[in-house]
Amino acid sequence: MRADTVRRRALSPLRIAIMILMLPMTTAVIAVTVYTRTSDFGREAALFHLIAMAGCPAAEAIVPGPFLEGLPGYHRRNDPDGDGIACEPQLQAAPTQNVQTAQPDPAGRAVGNAKFLRP
Repeated sequence: MRADTVRRRALSPLRIAIMILMLPMTTAVIAVTVYTRTSDFGREAALFHLIAMAGCPAAEAIVPGPFLEGLPGYHRRNDPDGDGIACEPQLQAAPTQNVQTAQPDPAGRAVGNAKFLRP
């Protein structure tokens, strides 16, 4: 009788549904734990490095940037100019009075959309 009660609890549809729904979270926790233990950075720095993968706003919510190459928080995709500094503050250029618009090239080449045709 006791074995039947244990079996019914173990095979309960509600318990099985909860286990299936918790599988993605369990997998994520295992992945983060493995990363923090195998990373070259310390645990806190490794967690920050993972958060920085989400983008500059997420990283700067924890630690203000910029982040240098080789240190926690630096990811190549957050470094648009490729100078080794990610999440740099973007300086806004002063508006110029003399703005020229691009004119189409009569030879059939276009610089603005990167389509170059041989003459």
